[in-house]
This record gives sequence, C-alpha cells and structure tokens, in this order.
Amino acid sequence: MKLVIMERDGVINEDVDDTVTSPAEWKPIPGSLAAIARLHRAGWRVVVATNQSGIARQRLDLDALSLIHDRMHRSVAEVGGLIDAVFFCPHAADEDCECRKPKPGLYLDIARRLRVDLKSVPVIGHSLDDLQAARAVGAHPILVKTGKGTETLNHPDLGSDVSVFRDLTSAVDALLTPDAGS
Repeated sequence: MKLVIMERDGVINEDVDDTVTSPAEWKPIPGSLAAIARLHRAGWRVVVATNQSGIARQRLDLDALSLIHDRMHRSVAEVGGLIDAVFFCPHAADEDCECRKPKPGLYLDIARRLRVDLKSVPVIGHSLDDLQAARAVGAHPILVKTGKGTETLNHPDLGSDVSVFRDLTSAVDALLTPDAGS
C-alpha cells in the first residue's frame, strides 16, 4: 500500500491566523484538491493528520469540525479524489497530550489503525511540528512553502532530511515521478 500523510491547514487549505471555524472559512489552496485526486488515481491512500486546538480553545466544536471535514471530503471527491481518513488532535498546546504534533502520537495512531509501518512514508507539512512528528516515526518529512512553510524553511532545526517543494502540487509531482527531485 502506498500511503501519504499530510497536514490540512497550510497544505490542503489556506492557513488562517487562528483556526478555521466553519465550512465557509475552509478555502483550498489552488491545485491542492487536484493533487490529492492524482494521488488517489495513482493508487495512493491519503490520510490527513492535523492539530485542531480550536476545539480545546472553544473556537469550534466537534460538529463544526465535522462539517469542515465534510466540505473538504466533498471538494476532493468533486475532482475525482479521496481522502481515506482524517486524524486530529483536539488538544491545546499546554495540555501536554501525546497526539499533538510535534509529538508522534497522531502518527502512531495512524500506523496502529491502518496496520502499517510509517518508515519512509511521505509526510507533507508546512510547520516544524509536522516535520518533527514525521521524523519521530521514521517517516520522510516533506515541507511545502504554502501556509507557514516559507517561515519554516528558515528554521535552524529544519534538518537536511527534509524535501522542500513549492506546494502540494509540486510535492505530488515528485511522489508520482520519484526522479523529479526537489
């Protein structure tokens, strides 16, 4: 099974200052939905793993999050794609849970539920937290410059093991054409 894990905010949809609180605020990054559809058509399973501290901070509830994810699923389906699963951490940063990235708990949950080894699985993110969590489970960290990606690119802890791409479309191009490089 070919599997890719990606962050939602800043990778699939526009990142906002606080949190996406309604389906109306969920705006896909140009090309991201088509990129997911291409992965699906090529036989990849697409899983989203996202921190959603807005729940703990009472900026949105589980019903609102479900509606946002429903819009994301429908939007991807409209272009011929499929997101196989969405995993999220509902905790605030100060709760010290195991599932909030940069801790690996969310990815370990994916591995357990899908019964897969995440060694070398591509993980596409826009923040250092995404990359650190990927690294902690032996996955291949991929940074896109959308969302906070350009800022993350300059972080001293980025590491030399990170592949960097302009956006999700470019990252998918490389996944589907492994010799394309970054």
